Amino acid sequence: MKNLLIIGFIWPEPSSTAAGTRMLQLIELFQKNNYNITFVSTSLKTDKSYLLEKLNINTYDIQLNNSSFDKLLTEINPDAVLFDRYLTEEQFGWRVLENCPNALKILDTEDLHFLRFARQQTYKNNSKLTLDLLVNDVTKREIASIYRCDLSLIISKFEMNLLTKTFKISKSILKYIPFLLDNINLEKIKSYPNFKNRQHFISIGNFKHEPNWNAVLYLKNHIWPKIHKDLPNSQLHIYGAYCTDKVLQLHNVNDGFLIKGWTDNLEKVFTNSKICLAPIQFGAGLKGKLINAMEFGTPSVTTSIGAESMSGNLKWNGFICDDPNEFALKAVELYKNEKIWENSQVKGIEIINKCYSKLKFSKKLIRKIEEITNNLEAHRQHNFIGSILQYHTLKSTKYMSKWIEEKNKN
Repeated sequence: MKNLLIIGFIWPEPSSTAAGTRMLQLIELFQKNNYNITFVSTSLKTDKSYLLEKLNINTYDIQLNNSSFDKLLTEINPDAVLFDRYLTEEQFGWRVLENCPNALKILDTEDLHFLRFARQQTYKNNSKLTLDLLVNDVTKREIASIYRCDLSLIISKFEMNLLTKTFKISKSILKYIPFLLDNINLEKIKSYPNFKNRQHFISIGNFKHEPNWNAVLYLKNHIWPKIHKDLPNSQLHIYGAYCTDKVLQLHNVNDGFLIKGWTDNLEKVFTNSKICLAPIQFGAGLKGKLINAMEFGTPSVTTSIGAESMSGNLKWNGFICDDPNEFALKAVELYKNEKIWENSQVKGIEIINKCYSKLKFSKKLIRKIEEITNNLEAHRQHNFIGSILQYHTLKSTKYMSKWIEEKNKN
């Protein structure tokens, strides 16, 4: 058995975030390939945190800027360390290098935070995405983290192209790994309620995530009034974890705009809904809600940002619209037209099976990890920029952390 240490910014919440689902997929992959896993985090667990102990995973609460983590590292003696985003690599990467220099360092970017940040700025400024906006402080930190790691997992082909073509990062330290899903078939989809037995619209997303909150506001102000005018008996059911007062204030029974809050049964809410609406205005990575829609046979209407890199060259399982008027028209058309709706279901199955094969991408990742592990010294020598960043960043981060630790003692 090999030892894998996962350092999480938060404890995984697969019932409320796509990132949590992604983490459990990676955990399953490593366990199937004979890794003994330990998961640690500085964050507090919530009622939505997954009980990793059920998967025979050792868990520990750790502290920032505390050398107790060094002792834990040497006890675990990991063969590989997985950081769940660049922030955890910044905080603990130098300690891993000092205490376990031969451990393979893997960064799961989840999505490129700097891309999401830049797109949010363009949305606020009503401007286009330019290189000036892309090259921000978050970009420098995140790309530095990518260079300091032996391998970074990239969830979107758009993001792979951005890193390799715009920022000239070598593919040798990157690996495209989308969501890892089992194949589904038409028989399974047919076991769910059909067109005539479904009603209403659904929108879903963790409200802590700014793109999700923005999408709900966009629905409320620009899209839902148009849909409800054409379909006055329809309702839009809004689901999501961490539903605050500002979200609840949008609830309006007369308008059919209903805030439902968190659900612990995704299958039920999706399979009883006719259409998923996701007018995402900014963001990055792959959208878990749209994957869920395909898995449960619920056609969707989304934006080009929402559908980015999600279906390859295949046709979408519904419609992609950036104009709010067209978005509303296509949502109504999909809601009324049984043939288009059923064809959209089939397209969703094709996307899942061709673009997210667990078997295919799991094999590729394990093969890449073994290749790097067997030639770790040479691999690091070829990543010269990474070695420079390790040298300088380790020094500054290390001594800042030690200064904070001493300050906390006093």
